[in-house]
Amino acid sequence: MFVPDLPIRTERLLLRAFTTDDLAVVRDYRGRPEVTRYLYHQPYDDAAARAAIDRLVRRTALRAPGDVLNLAVTLADTGEFLGDVLLSWTSGEHRQGEIGYVAHPAHTGRGYTTEAARELLRIGFDGLGLHRIVGRLDARNTASARVLERLGMRREAHLRENEFVKGEWTDEVVYALLARQWRAAD
Repeated sequence: MFVPDLPIRTERLLLRAFTTDDLAVVRDYRGRPEVTRYLYHQPYDDAAARAAIDRLVRRTALRAPGDVLNLAVTLADTGEFLGDVLLSWTSGEHRQGEIGYVAHPAHTGRGYTTEAARELLRIGFDGLGLHRIVGRLDARNTASARVLERLGMRREAHLRENEFVKGEWTDEVVYALLARQWRAAD
């Protein structure tokens, strides 16, 4: 079990719990086709954004396998919204987790997503005691692959046409990092 002391501060960022006040910004960035292109869902409309906020505000701790920690990422100095990150506790028995992230397109290319995702790896390995954390992505999403590579994750699999998403067969790429690799890189 891991209940983070929120907000979490990194060098440039604050990772905080979502609030209902985040509805407009979630609708804005998750409503953009370029943001959701490689995600499982369509761009958010008002109803989808409300449903997402209802879900996101409750994802503040990892109490049992299956739980998800989902945090808003903001600039520490200004509070400007940059996107979100998540850590999912996928298996208690095998001590496994998965990270994910979605960046606001106005703030990409500055290392914010990598910085925030690195903090979730720290939570997973050091806070929750996970053995292995994966990152899964659409194989066409090369920007996301670069984030995982900057985090020190290794590419383990390229699954050909294994998922039918938004009316087409897509390839999935899986990256992973082990706890001992995380500690060796520290």
